[in-house]
Amino acid sequence: MRYRTLGDSDLGVPEICLGTWTTFGGSLADEDAIALVDAAFECGINFFDTANIYSDGRSEEVLGRALAQRPRDSYAVATKVWGEMPNGDRGLSREQVLKQIDESLRRLQLDHVDLYQCHAFDDDVPVEETLAAMTEVVQAGKVRFVGVSNWSGEQIRNTVEVAREHGFVKIVSSQPEYSLLHREPEEDVIPASRENGVSQIVYSPLAQGVLSGKYSPGGDYGEDTRAQARNAFMSEYLTDDILERVQRLRPIADGLGITMTQLALAWILHEPNVASAIAGASRPEQLRDNAAASGIELGDETMRAVEAALASV
Repeated sequence: MRYRTLGDSDLGVPEICLGTWTTFGGSLADEDAIALVDAAFECGINFFDTANIYSDGRSEEVLGRALAQRPRDSYAVATKVWGEMPNGDRGLSREQVLKQIDESLRRLQLDHVDLYQCHAFDDDVPVEETLAAMTEVVQAGKVRFVGVSNWSGEQIRNTVEVAREHGFVKIVSSQPEYSLLHREPEEDVIPASRENGVSQIVYSPLAQGVLSGKYSPGGDYGEDTRAQARNAFMSEYLTDDILERVQRLRPIADGLGITMTQLALAWILHEPNVASAIAGASRPEQLRDNAAASGIELGDETMRAVEAALASV
């Protein structure tokens, strides 16, 4: 497993991160989730992404149980604040930042998290207030570094400038959706981040599993598949046109002796501004497949072939 430095911080993270969105405290039994964390360490994955709202806090609780007996310096945990909790708490006000970090730490059984991220931009709270609160939790030793998720390039630039003007803590990471099928971050988020010492930790690098190649055009997706369970999130990727183009990637992967999952993740990691790709898993073999993408170098010819395969005809 290769490591990359997160932005202009001194935090090194593995190229593959284990995401816990719908699995921990959700679709996976707790003991299976804990076993998955053990498998992650075996694969060299020691970076875990969660959020206070995932499974209404249960994701953090299960992850905390899974990490409880491990040395604190053997892993990195990223969590988030902004989304609405069951009691109605939400947003990036000072009150919420200070309250939610304590609640997250309690559920995670930790005294600090390595990365605390604003889960989305809050139009109702001045960014100065949020950054001041983030600075407080860093100074209190509850957070090492701060980042954002689902923010635009303009918002990233502005936030870095505000931090510079007021002496607030600076963001070091951005978490956008980014994959072969969703390339919007290339337009502004990645350039803005590159200019300001901010790295990407990308989510949905496999387009909700579509880039693994397991969904065929015209297929009937069973009730036990992600496509059936989360169709609302995946509908944009489940058209026959997109699925046919994804299938064109199979000969490329086969020619390299790798899986389609590894090809999709290696393509993501070809971008230097990406520090880590968040990949979920429900079984250890999926985790091992994901982890094996680290270190795969795609040459220019392969990159051109991937582009051509996905191009509309």
